[in-house]
Amino acid sequence: MYQRSIAALLLVASANAAAVVPPLGYQRQTLLPQFTKRGADYENTTCSTCTLYEPAEQVAAPKSNAWAQISPEDNLAVWNLLHDPASGLNLTDPDTAVINDNYVWYIDTVHVNKSDVLPYLDGSGSKPASWARAIIFEGGKPEPVSQEYMIGPLPMSGETTIQKLDYLYNGGTGGSIPFNGRYFDQKRVDASESLLVSIMSNITDITSALLDGVFYGYKDPKSTLTATTTTPTSFDGNQAYQLIMFRLPGSTTYLRPLDFFVMLDTTGTDASLYKLKGLVTNTQFFPTVADLRAAFEAGELVEEFYQPSDYDWALVKYNPDMGVRELEEKFAPQNLEVGGKRYRLDPEQKYVEYMGWSFYVAHTRTLGIMLYDIRFKGERILYELSMQEAAAQYGGFQPKSAATLYHDTHFSLGADLFPLVEGFDCPFGSTFWNVTIHNKNTTTTNPNSICIFESDAGFPLSRHRAGGASNDYGFSNLGVVKASLLTLRSIATVGNYDYLFDYAFHVDGSLEITVRASGYLQSSFFYRDQGAWGPRIQEATQGSLHDHVLTWKVDFDILGTENNLQVTELKTVNTTQPWWPELGAFEQIQLESYNVETERELHWADNGQLMYAVNHASATNKWGAPRGYRIVPGKSNIRLSTLDSPFSRHNTALSKAHVAVTRQHDTEPWGNSVQNLNMPWKPQQDFTRFFDGESVEGVDLVVWLNLGMHHFTRAEDVPVTLYSEAVSSIMFAPQNFFDNAQDGDLRNRRWYTVPDATDSSDVTALVSEAYGIELPQCKVALQEPIVAQIV
Repeated sequence: MYQRSIAALLLVASANAAAVVPPLGYQRQTLLPQFTKRGADYENTTCSTCTLYEPAEQVAAPKSNAWAQISPEDNLAVWNLLHDPASGLNLTDPDTAVINDNYVWYIDTVHVNKSDVLPYLDGSGSKPASWARAIIFEGGKPEPVSQEYMIGPLPMSGETTIQKLDYLYNGGTGGSIPFNGRYFDQKRVDASESLLVSIMSNITDITSALLDGVFYGYKDPKSTLTATTTTPTSFDGNQAYQLIMFRLPGSTTYLRPLDFFVMLDTTGTDASLYKLKGLVTNTQFFPTVADLRAAFEAGELVEEFYQPSDYDWALVKYNPDMGVRELEEKFAPQNLEVGGKRYRLDPEQKYVEYMGWSFYVAHTRTLGIMLYDIRFKGERILYELSMQEAAAQYGGFQPKSAATLYHDTHFSLGADLFPLVEGFDCPFGSTFWNVTIHNKNTTTTNPNSICIFESDAGFPLSRHRAGGASNDYGFSNLGVVKASLLTLRSIATVGNYDYLFDYAFHVDGSLEITVRASGYLQSSFFYRDQGAWGPRIQEATQGSLHDHVLTWKVDFDILGTENNLQVTELKTVNTTQPWWPELGAFEQIQLESYNVETERELHWADNGQLMYAVNHASATNKWGAPRGYRIVPGKSNIRLSTLDSPFSRHNTALSKAHVAVTRQHDTEPWGNSVQNLNMPWKPQQDFTRFFDGESVEGVDLVVWLNLGMHHFTRAEDVPVTLYSEAVSSIMFAPQNFFDNAQDGDLRNRRWYTVPDATDSSDVTALVSEAYGIELPQCKVALQEPIVAQIV
């Protein structure tokens, strides 16, 4: 039986009906005994300790996780098979290999075909077998390439084969790209180091004068400068180059750039043919060392600004020089699950259930966290939700800033999920999961790298006060529903940036993606006349203007695979109405809806006057409206600003529209390739080729969405960018998917009514309905967080 409580609020009435209503302060004094009594009751209660750290209840997943990455045992078996002489791959151990050897870059997991998974999920089909993918640098071949292979089925058996993984890529060369376009790994850096050292060791007098430092090699103890490169390092695989910038060393090197660049031609596998392309300082280009020296000796090279030798100002720690804020000695508010965990987990299968939601979690070293088979109240909404690329492109009038484009999947974003700090990265009492990373023939465990927690939304889900009543409260009823959400969070530290990814499952059936960016800026040396590319943020540092664009693949399966993408435009029209004859034609708003017919790129409209919704092709709700989910833009839904840059011309095509829709194909699991970055003119995966005129009406469709930030850099990016401001989000919300709002079955609410007085005492009784939800009374005992070690 639901809990019912009645609070009788006694208001002292005047004997004279015409008496003045007592002031508010008087009413507060009259109610004080009630509040004082309640406080005393709490003090006399014996409180237990909150169950913050009790694990979530376990549940058995309905099916085994079909998207899980290959196991450590399978990784080792694949490694051994690839290195077996019988395989014919002629591999060298990466620890001893050089650039003209064949060696394994990494082993990951092949994306399982959706056409194989659905019969398993929805019927009696067998679970699809796992396959590994291996990228092998084949520098020992007459025509050196980087070639991707698929190995399976796994676990290893007599049926396991090694095949070229060509069918997933549409660039024309399958899983192969030229040697010059491959990842510029440490082997290639080592091969070009002798050329760089020969240049820098001959100009130590110049670098000492201009930079107050010297460079004799990456690991040479005499070096007082550190060297960093950028990407891309090729345009189409026919050539390769290194663009090297120098900085002051240390953990804050990103904020201490120097005004000196070396450009090398590093084409091919014969390092003896590598040569200098030029040097840049003082915004001048010098084709040779002799040209640089001539300018230096003529007194033409000077530095107006110098980087400070200390870097304490750039560390993410307490800075007493900024003063003290009043009351900041108190511990900050916390989001705590004081009522116990309201979600269930299958940790082995990485399966989650929460308030009607259910989904599977997968992880790869390339893409990081991916979610599958997302259902609400038993009905599938999404088959797949996965981040496809995190691109960043810079601008500037300096070699590195002008030429820099990053694809963070190229740098194995998923391998950069590290242990989270409880109470700061995630709330106290969160559930933590590990991630495993395969590295050559070993597997590393990054503990506590995913957290799961329920939190208060910070606002009520719904409420209404029916006012106008002639009682002491001024309303006849008031309803308010508590809003809560389950968040799955990970943080990827890719070089200088710390990307925070949140997937939030709201109790009303809405699903929200939020990405935030913190960490160090990639900065540039400061010049007074280069303000068009960012402000001065430190003594000799400019905050470099750049875009962050992160692309998600959203494979909607609204009640199945027969879906439409509906566009609803809000338009202004001139109308006449017979009940307003005196107005004649007048302007008002109305809706115009249609389905997208064929694959295409789309954009958000000005003033938000457009809605995209994915609907089932024929299913309707009780009121005859198509059942679907709306795509609700949130904060900073941008696209890449540059559409024809030579550094991102075709290799970053998926970042150039706000929204896109394609027909689902097993041969198009990824919108990008991890090897696209160094092939901007001839990519391995060309996203524009996904749009080949196929119908997307009533079929299995995929929506591609871009989030991100135009990073207008500022002094407040020092020491690091703040999560509060560098944020982007989007939501998927029911759009006529149900017959009414999905809050009626939530008991975490309050319903207040004010019945008419039943006697002559002028007593107004406020009736509160709590629906059996007791307020927990417990002590909070938080535990100091410990950062887990990587094992």
